Amino acid sequence: MFARRIAVVGSGYVGLTTGACLASLGHRVTCADVDPEKVDRLSAGRVSILEPGLSELVAEGLAAGRLEFVLGASKAVLDAEVVFMCVPTPMGVGGAADLVAVESVISEVRDLLPAGCVVVNKSTVPVGTAERMHQLLNRPDIAVVSNPEFLREGSAVHDFLNPDRIVVGSSAQDAAERVAALYARLGAPTVLTDAPSAELVKYAANCFLAMKLSYVNAIAELSERLGANVADVTEGIGYDRRIGQAFLQPGPGWGGSCLPKDTHALIQAADAVDFDFMLLRATIDTNTRQRQRIVTKIREACGGSLDGVRLGLLGLTFKAGTDDLRDSPALAVAELLRDEGAELTAYDPGVAGAVPGVTDTVRVVDDAYEVAKGAAGLVLLTEWPEFRTLDWARVASLLEGRVVVDTRNHLDPDVLRRAGLSWRGVGMQPVD
Repeated sequence: MFARRIAVVGSGYVGLTTGACLASLGHRVTCADVDPEKVDRLSAGRVSILEPGLSELVAEGLAAGRLEFVLGASKAVLDAEVVFMCVPTPMGVGGAADLVAVESVISEVRDLLPAGCVVVNKSTVPVGTAERMHQLLNRPDIAVVSNPEFLREGSAVHDFLNPDRIVVGSSAQDAAERVAALYARLGAPTVLTDAPSAELVKYAANCFLAMKLSYVNAIAELSERLGANVADVTEGIGYDRRIGQAFLQPGPGWGGSCLPKDTHALIQAADAVDFDFMLLRATIDTNTRQRQRIVTKIREACGGSLDGVRLGLLGLTFKAGTDDLRDSPALAVAELLRDEGAELTAYDPGVAGAVPGVTDTVRVVDDAYEVAKGAAGLVLLTEWPEFRTLDWARVASLLEGRVVVDTRNHLDPDVLRRAGLSWRGVGMQPVD
């Protein structure tokens, strides 16, 4: 495999992970961003994203001279053989993906791209975006390739370097093969296809995972009503290789930067071709209902009313191992609790300082035991490992009440019982 000159436009967690990992594979990578402070910070090797292994890879790439950061896409693309687009595509009006950033970059670099280079969509974009970009470029000598990412926050570096598959789609076969060759050292199965199929793969994968999570939350509710244990149920079905163990953990609902926007975007795409995607709509509705069901569980555990009740919240991020609060189900539950009059104090290892839209309604502290002081109960909303190892006897001595509502089934009910606490999980019978 020959080393390539690569430009990565955007240095969010996808762009930065892509750039750092490609540099670790021997390519020369230039990452571009529009924020001068961020460029200076990254050029000095300071990574603010909470992502295991990423800081080390950035430092290695800088030291080896294979990774650099510049201000503006126009500086990055001048001698690039491959240009990766890793800019945000947030949910826009009506749920469709907002492509303003993508189209802005195309307009900026269109006349600067070297002849014969390949533009690669790494961002999650609607089906048809590759063709739209090709039209906007108006450069017959430039090929556009769809190469969706499948990175999980909190394990993005591992996922990039140990992929389940590489998906590459384009109408230009030679361009698709050039992009696929960038990953040759990883030895992953490679799917070479057309651009629309590659674009749909990302949405289809994420929406399937969302359906799986909504399904297991429905099974958890059914388990409670029938007196079954959802942990045993999911273990029993998870050993079926057609189903698998992943994404069978009940909780307060799914969220984060991908699943909410991707499910709504696929609904929009289905509506555009007059297809009523009832299964996906039910997935979204079930997820919304799950958050209210969690609040009902907390209300009942606290005696039937939350008005004026002080609650401690363990976790605010959408998943452990990240500092990402975007579309966090923990925050959605917190807002519903606040609407019912609860007084909330929260601790999350990934959240520090003032957070707009969060700390103005929830008091955030920097110690898990501070959350317990004087609270009528604790609610675990994010599955941080450190919550398992709390001194639960100390927690019990600080609480005013006895109840712990574990929305992730993350804690050991027997440990809490021995500490004199009452455990309430999801899809499982209470332990007092």
